Amino acid sequence: MPVLVPPVRTALWAAAQQVVARRILAPRRPDRLQGVLAAGCIGVAAASAGGAARRFARRRTTVHPWAPEQSSALVTDGPNAVSRNPMYVGMALVLVGTGLLSGRPVTSVAAAGLVATLTPQVRREEAALASTFGDEWTAYADRVRRWL
Repeated sequence: MPVLVPPVRTALWAAAQQVVARRILAPRRPDRLQGVLAAGCIGVAAASAGGAARRFARRRTTVHPWAPEQSSALVTDGPNAVSRNPMYVGMALVLVGTGLLSGRPVTSVAAAGLVATLTPQVRREEAALASTFGDEWTAYADRVRRWL
């Protein structure tokens, strides 16, 4: 089954978010608090997703969601010690941040849509990792939450 890769899903949710913010709701500038919170969300998103991607690269294992069975190492440190999916959490936090920046915080609900549409993909990835890493995966999954 072809996989719509998470960055593409995120871009589609971001586009929908902006259509709602600009076309359906009246455009509005974010207030100062929204701007600060947005910057914080986007900063945490970059640290979470970027830190995890760097660890995957150092361990020389795949980040490709369409081939999780090709994983050669189970990354459990850094952002992966807090979430089993810190790259996806980062993508969701970007949507929270862009929703705040739109001046229409309600559009941050796009992050929940992203998580909902990613969950079947995450389950497939987890099944592949469980098959590849066995008890090591089970111990990790028992210790660290899927999202946060």
